[in-house]
Amino acid sequence: MVTVTGVKFKTAGKIYDFNSNALAVNLEDRVIVETEQGLGFGIVAVPPREKDKDEKSLKNIVRLATQEDFTRRTELESLERQAHEYCIKCIKDLDLLMNLFSVEITFDRNKLTFFYTADGRIDFRELIKLLVKEFSIRIEMRQVGIRNLSKHVGGVGKCGRELCCSSFMHTFDPVSIKMAKEQGLSLNPTKISGVCGRLMCCLTFEDETYRHYKKKMPKLGKTITVEDVKGKVVRQNVLRQSVTVRLDDRMEKEIFLSQLQKESTGNSSQ
Repeated sequence: MVTVTGVKFKTAGKIYDFNSNALAVNLEDRVIVETEQGLGFGIVAVPPREKDKDEKSLKNIVRLATQEDFTRRTELESLERQAHEYCIKCIKDLDLLMNLFSVEITFDRNKLTFFYTADGRIDFRELIKLLVKEFSIRIEMRQVGIRNLSKHVGGVGKCGRELCCSSFMHTFDPVSIKMAKEQGLSLNPTKISGVCGRLMCCLTFEDETYRHYKKKMPKLGKTITVEDVKGKVVRQNVLRQSVTVRLDDRMEKEIFLSQLQKESTGNSSQ
């Protein structure tokens, strides 16, 4: 058994498991942890729990953050802003077609990572030389997708709420146009795309529910009999659990699933 604690490094960042050993930590505590990049400054997102996991596969929580650690983090954030401004200037001077949106430095100050988006590959060898000369530190340039840009920058979605990716989503789940079809949404790209230009992440939230309830509903185009009247299913309303039926006289009628079940039960009993 090992005591596992979930730690994240950003507000809506991915949660990583760490071995907290006998260290007493609580939710929202600031902690110093071991990472593959060196020491990191994180926030406890999942309280300690006992778990059957190989202790060797987990990095350790070194300690609770001290006042000195908070001071250091403030200094590092200032350096990140300075590095961001300098890199933007260098990108303009070198006329590189890339969009720098974030800079991160490890807590032990041994590496600066520059996150950017671009349409293709960028030759940033000259840029790295300038950055190394300015900051005398190891430099990494990391190209990421447009969704990561939205997650970092944040904003307000079409629903009027803060973007899901920047407020609570830890990872990006696959989104497909089939999900929009299942939910009966307009397939107009401008209506089902988020501010990042990709399909809205919220399409995944209710996909499983829609697929579950649609299994119980008659399919579109199926002919059903209700109250001795035949009609063809032309629309489904999953939330109301009803279907719209077009009768032989071209009139349309909404039929609830519960009514169809009663009809089916009555016919079987006869």
